[in-house]
Order: sequence, then C-alpha cells, then structure tokens
Amino acid sequence: MKKKILTTFIASIAMAGTMAQTTTVPRLVVGITIDQLRSDYLKAFYPLYGDEGFKLLMNKGQVYSNVQYPFLPVDRASAVASIQTGTVPYNHGIISEEWMSRTELHTIYCVEDHNYKGIETSDCSSPKNLIVSTIGDELKAATKGKALVYSVAPYREAAVLGAGHAADWAMWIDNQTGNWAGTSYYGQTPAWFRYLNTNSLPNRISSLTWKPSNEIIGSYNYYLTTNQKPFSHSFTGDSRYRVFKTSGLANEEVTKAARYCLENGNAGVDEVTDFLSLCYYAGDYHGTSYTETTTELQDTYTRLDHEIATLLKKIDSLVGLDKTLIFITSTGYDEIEAEADLTKYRIPTGDFNINRCSTLLNMYLCAMFGNGQYVESYYGNQIYLNHKLLEQKQLKFAEVLQHCEDFLFQFAGVRDVFTSQRITQGAWTPGISNIRNAFNPKCSGDILIQVAPGWNLVNEDRGTKKMQRDSFFEFPLIFFGYNMKPEKVDTPVTIDCIAPTVAHHIRIRAPNACNSAPLF
Repeated sequence: MKKKILTTFIASIAMAGTMAQTTTVPRLVVGITIDQLRSDYLKAFYPLYGDEGFKLLMNKGQVYSNVQYPFLPVDRASAVASIQTGTVPYNHGIISEEWMSRTELHTIYCVEDHNYKGIETSDCSSPKNLIVSTIGDELKAATKGKALVYSVAPYREAAVLGAGHAADWAMWIDNQTGNWAGTSYYGQTPAWFRYLNTNSLPNRISSLTWKPSNEIIGSYNYYLTTNQKPFSHSFTGDSRYRVFKTSGLANEEVTKAARYCLENGNAGVDEVTDFLSLCYYAGDYHGTSYTETTTELQDTYTRLDHEIATLLKKIDSLVGLDKTLIFITSTGYDEIEAEADLTKYRIPTGDFNINRCSTLLNMYLCAMFGNGQYVESYYGNQIYLNHKLLEQKQLKFAEVLQHCEDFLFQFAGVRDVFTSQRITQGAWTPGISNIRNAFNPKCSGDILIQVAPGWNLVNEDRGTKKMQRDSFFEFPLIFFGYNMKPEKVDTPVTIDCIAPTVAHHIRIRAPNACNSAPLF
C-alpha cells in the first residue's frame, strides 16, 4: 500500500512539473524594414555608431550578411510585400509601386482603393491588391483577433503592405499635408492616433534644417572618390514632405510615431503575441546620386543608428527585449546614377526609348496582320498588347508574341526580350527564374524588354531616364531579442525565409503562399 502511495505521489510531482513547464512565445514581434540599407555601408560607417544601436544588433544578434531577393526588379512595394508574405510577386500580386491597368489604360498605385476614405489624407488606400496573407494576418487568425497588429512607415505602400489585411492600424506621412495619415479600411481610428498630429511635422517643417549631426560626419570618408562637403537642407515648396522623407531627419519621425504607438496601443502587454511593422529610410537624398551626397548618406546612417537605439530602449522599458523578437532587413538597393557622359570614357552606352519602340512595334504588326492598335500601352520596360483586337482578328497569341520578340531583338540596347509565354511556359534559361518570380499574369505586361547594362531606359511621356545596372549589392538580415544567440552567417539566404522563421518562433502557420523553410 505504501509503495502504491509513493508511486502515486511521484507521478503527481512529475505531472505538476510538466504542467509548470509551459512553453512561451514572444510578447511582441517587431519587423523593421530599412529602405535601401546596404551591408557594406552598415559596416563602413561602424566607427560613427553608438553602442546601443547597430553595434548592439550586430554583436548580439543573429546576423546574415548576404541576403538577396529571389526576383528582379525590386522596389519598396514588392520588397515589403515579399517580406510580409514570405513569397514572390508572382504569388502575392505586388509587382511594383505602380503598374498599368489593362482595363483603364493608366497606371494604378499598388494600394489605391477608392472604396475606403483616407484619414488625415485625400489618398484612399487598402491592401486589396495583395492577394495572399501576411505574418500579421496569420497572427490575427491564430489568436482569434486578440493579437494587435500595427504598421508605421514614412510611405503609404510600406505602411499598408506591412500591415496586411487584418491589422488594427497602419499609418504613414502624407505627401501633401505632412500629417500622419491612415485609411478607413482598418476600421475605427484609434483614440491615441488622433493626438499624434498635435505636434506633427506641418507645425515644424518650416523651422527644420538638416545638417550633419556631429563634427565627425564631415571628416570621416569611406568613399574612394568623393564630393565630401558640409551640407544644409531646408524643406520648402509643394514637394517639401516628399523631399523630407528622403532626408536623415525622416527616421526620427518614424521612431516618435512607433514609440507613441507602443506606449498607447497596448502592444506587448499580455501573453498574446502582437506585431509591429516599421519602415525606415537609408537611401540617397532627393533622387541625387551618392557621389554628390556622400556626407548626407553618412549622416543618414548615423542618425538611423541613434533612432534604432532609441527604439530598442523603448521596447526594453515597455515589454523587455528578452520578450521581443526583432528582425531587421532591407528593401534592397536601387542605385541612382549621376548624370555623366560615358562616351568620353569609351564605355558602351545609349538610350533605349520605350515610346518609339512601342510605336515601331505597332507599325510592324500592322504590316504583318493589317491595320489596328496592337500595342495597347506600355510602362517601364513592359509592353501591353491589345488582346481584344487579337481575338477579333482571330490571331494566335503565341504567334504574335513570337513576331514581337523577333522584331524587338533588332533594337540597339536590347539584351533580351521575355514574352509572357516564355516566362510562364518556356524552358529555363539563366536569370529567367528571377524574372518569372517578379512577373504576375494579372498586372505585368505581355512583353518585358531587358535593356543592356550601361544603356538608359527612356520614357518621354513621363520624362524619366534610368540606367540599367546589374551590380550586386549585399544587404543584411538580423534577428535579435527573444532566444537569439549571437552568430554571424555568411551563407546566402533569400528574403522569403523571414516570414516562416517568424511564424515558427511564434507558433503560427506561415502565410498561405509561403513555401520556404524557416532559417533556424
């Protein structure tokens, strides 16, 4: 009898111990996307940093130094969408910030939606074009709506796409008013948001001047050839808020809003995991090449380091860094070229004009198949054909595409031509996987023209001119905080691994179009 009692007692203790060992998850996940962040710049400006920002992340976090996007081209919208969904534009639908609407024959903005009114803005927005779920969406579903999901960014597309479909709130700096803005898509405006604009940017913009944050900025020089010089930028005119958002001062506004959101939005206060998406900026100032603004770029990284440190301190005081999973990555880097005459250096170059190309292609198709407007529209390096006309003339779409491909290959400055059929059904060729991943049948063109490196893609209608460059740029991915051990990883990884890694740590399903494995 005594033996039976003793056995029961031991079993009870073991069961109690098992029940006590309840596994935990982070109270808060903070996803930080830094627009235009580069690994080489992050390391190069290391002497300019304090000890509680980038240095803390790089020394105490799990650092992947060589991260890439599995598709090309990449911009801020497609990057944020891919980070949050764990997949590529072919699946999530956001191929760029803008694309051509086949039905309306004009460009549409990726988060434009006139069914929902703007809050503190005239812009109407929603994530309707994002056709799969995000990390935040899956977190909401897994917690039956209890999790809080917020998104803060200087840019509208980054805020909305970072928030996803089920978020509680998304906010950005409006280009026209400078106020923090939102959209009625996310329901009732939070009470704390109404007070955020009481000391907002419009009240201070006229008195703001961007100068180097310290004396070291002007004397430190990383660049081989440089135009190192002091700078002083003020913000005036109709485009002042757009320009401000490319300055080193913009990140301070993001941190202020993020702190206000954390302090008043109740994120991370209970055992249910909450999610905060943030976007910062680390790119060139006001569309100017880095060769002309090297001092500004160094100051931007230095100021960003300070903002990261401020944010980490606030998270630690409100939630605890040990209870918060943080990831930091980049949108990739899109280099702005300085105006230069490459011919005097005997570097092959030239202009490829998409307007003239489209006109000549239409004339060629008229000669082949009879009169008609075969080229319906064009945008960027993409040409859209008139599907209705081809059906009326009973032309085989594949045959027309082949004729287009053969014709366009004859243009100077064309390296390759990818038709929609070749992208979706054709045999594998070098580089085509990146192009296929960036393609989406519902909004991409029928023909994608790959301009040769060193040549300029010119659109006279829009007054744009962009040089093609295939340079490789590394950017980092850092995991920090909850259960993270310091580690340096040089193995190349792709950005679609972030969402499943976060989902694994907070024990929810990965987004519904994500088929990548967690990193660890």
